[in-house]
Amino acid sequence: MQDAAPKTWSGRFSEPVAELVKRYTASVFFDKRLAEYDIEGSLAHAQMLNKVGVLSGDDLNAITEGMARILASIQAGTFEWSLDLEDVHMNIEKRLTDLIGDAGKRLHTGRSRNDQVATDIRLWLRHEIDALVHLAEDLQHSLLDLAEKHAETVMPGFTHLQVAQPITFGHHLMAYVEMLARDVERLRDTRKRVNRLPLGAAALAGTSYPIDREFVARQLGFDAVCENSLDAVSDRDFAIEFTAASALVMTHLSRLSEELVLWMNPRFGFIDMADRYCTGSSIMPQKKNPDVPELVRGKTGRVNGHLMALLTLMKAQPLAYNKDNQEDKEPLFDTVDTLSATLRIVADMMRGVVVKPDAMRRAVKQGYATATDLADYLVKKGLPFRDAHEAVALAVRYAGEQRKDLAELSLVELGTFSPLIAGDVFDVLTPEGSLASRDHIGGTAPRQVRAAIARARARLSA
Repeated sequence: MQDAAPKTWSGRFSEPVAELVKRYTASVFFDKRLAEYDIEGSLAHAQMLNKVGVLSGDDLNAITEGMARILASIQAGTFEWSLDLEDVHMNIEKRLTDLIGDAGKRLHTGRSRNDQVATDIRLWLRHEIDALVHLAEDLQHSLLDLAEKHAETVMPGFTHLQVAQPITFGHHLMAYVEMLARDVERLRDTRKRVNRLPLGAAALAGTSYPIDREFVARQLGFDAVCENSLDAVSDRDFAIEFTAASALVMTHLSRLSEELVLWMNPRFGFIDMADRYCTGSSIMPQKKNPDVPELVRGKTGRVNGHLMALLTLMKAQPLAYNKDNQEDKEPLFDTVDTLSATLRIVADMMRGVVVKPDAMRRAVKQGYATATDLADYLVKKGLPFRDAHEAVALAVRYAGEQRKDLAELSLVELGTFSPLIAGDVFDVLTPEGSLASRDHIGGTAPRQVRAAIARARARLSA
């Protein structure tokens, strides 16, 4: 461990911090994941100080060389983190000073830990958003591959979890591709507001040194600077916005997971899942439990909780920075970790889904899924829709009494419900006929499903 150093503010106090307080307030053992971004931000700050004449060239060279050594030790896992030094920033600064002397002490000129940490978090989160977008797009590819194989596989569409109308399994999966596409849009849009530079706001009021914030922004790849120093160091709305976007991604993955759990149940029997994503029972040898999708549902609540925690964290804070904001990191870090792991595992899990088309087709026939098609048929023959609706409702009741599907009724039987019914009615009473009739953008016709897949692939490759 590094030797304990006096606090940067210790001259104001007559006694040291209590050991209990030290442990309660320290953040180094979770915020050390920001270390590489802290170094990146510090180097840009040092370059700016040199550019405006506040830091000498010799000091800049020493800082650059010292930071390279520190970064190498962090990446090698040999850097010694000290609880006494409180956080990632002071650990790095103390080590830098040990290595290069007074030049290390000059690095903090014109900045505060308040704007430093806000910058580090934004640098880190920007990187994580880019990685999450890639993972979300990989999941879309996984869904698209499965959807393409089953663009014509008939299954029941549900409302109220009751059989509603025939769709295809490919069309069903494409709904999740669309959800994920919007999720990616939200993440990318959030990134725009993350990508603004707080550094230069100092503690809360800016600094009297002749700094060049735009230079630092360019060095670090920020789109702009935060234009109010109070706001720059104190608000975490970008973290809240990111967590809200993440909660929506998890919600969509939870819905998909719920359906996988249902579809795998023998009462549905629509799919099977690869054994590597399931577990058995300690007492019931026949069991194959869909643990992974179940856990996705559970972890969704975890991310939702982080969103509520961050909202609550900010709700009563006066301007500017408050120690409360130290509590932003663990929810944010865990949101990234949870979402990243979930996107990875769901993408791979979908590649192991085995579809059972015969079970899906049987389910279509159990719920009079083409009843709406019969109503539409009568409307096209000239019957008002409400009258057609009533006639078909009576036909469904009769078919239920006869234990038959609508398509299994004879023309004579169907004709008792409307004289407009003719021999061509059977073209619309089959699942394939129902699907083919919905041949428009967003419809369930296999041709439209394939077109939607092609559009999604083009969007992902753009």
